[in-house]
Amino acid sequence: MALHVRGVLLPDDEVRDIWLVGDRVTFDPQPGAETIADRGYVLPGLVDAHCHIGIARGATPVTSLDQARALARTDRDAGVLAIRDAGSPYPYPELDDEPDLPRLARAGRHVAPPRRYLRDIGVEVAASEVAATVAEQARAGNGWVKLVGDWIDRGVGDLAPSWDAATMTAAVEAAHAAGVRAAVHTFSESAVEIMVRAGVDSIEHGTGLSPDLVDEMARRGTALIPTMINIRTFGGIADQARAKFPGYADHMLALRDRFPEVVRAAYEAGVPIYVGTDAGGGIDHGLAAEEMLLLHERAGMSTLDVLAAASWRAREWLGFPGLVEGGLADLVVYPDDPRRDLRVVRTPSRLVLRGRLLR
Repeated sequence: MALHVRGVLLPDDEVRDIWLVGDRVTFDPQPGAETIADRGYVLPGLVDAHCHIGIARGATPVTSLDQARALARTDRDAGVLAIRDAGSPYPYPELDDEPDLPRLARAGRHVAPPRRYLRDIGVEVAASEVAATVAEQARAGNGWVKLVGDWIDRGVGDLAPSWDAATMTAAVEAAHAAGVRAAVHTFSESAVEIMVRAGVDSIEHGTGLSPDLVDEMARRGTALIPTMINIRTFGGIADQARAKFPGYADHMLALRDRFPEVVRAAYEAGVPIYVGTDAGGGIDHGLAAEEMLLLHERAGMSTLDVLAAASWRAREWLGFPGLVEGGLADLVVYPDDPRRDLRVVRTPSRLVLRGRLLR
């Protein structure tokens, strides 16, 4: 049976009638459709653009499809109806088309340097193996690869790039040659500069960005997924590291403290910004609304732009059409206007995924 929704459609800001026929949207009336909402504010389903349903609490790989399903459902129930999994140690292509799970854009495993990343999460390779490993992980995902651009170097006592600049540039080129986009984890100033100039498609975290690099990202259209929830954990990381690596601890705190202004500068420069929580490991699932609030309250993004970064613009970026004729039948209904009070996104009143009413 077709479903019918009436409400204020954002971003159009007008009352519209929408019909959902199977997994498609139409604005043509459908006789006999069941009306599931006749008021409220309607958005295309939310996106978590940096999420890990293959990583369990404590930064350990999940060990079953059921574990991955449970994490995905936690995000789904918070209104996230599409996920970009930015690296998973556990393969789960079987979940791509499951009817009650969010749509998935997936990377394979993280490509990381030897002994300089979270244990058991990435494929750890020397510089000579990076390009070939990227090509392999491109086949394991469905459109993305994930690079670890930096991590603590214990010999240096601070953050340092994972490999030399030529290797990291070749990794991006290998991803593009394989027909996929490349996302890169970066905290440090040096690694993010290498990767932006290498033409990477998205910067994850990006705490080391400078004004010049922000302008370059805007020129190239390079996306930023700030994961501000993750950056708030830097104090705990610094506390754990201070006894052995005081310079690293101070650096992490400095990166944390300046980060809201970094994101604000990127926003004002026109860098494409998308909502991502880094759920999995140290961040709980289901927190997309909290990330949205941080982008508004700490980085100064307008409520409308935050909604776009979590909904229609993010879906377009990932190739999941929104509430347009023939688009995908994913939507969220809120009882009040989230542009006036963004806290409304914590409590969706209706969720429809793939044309099926979830609540």
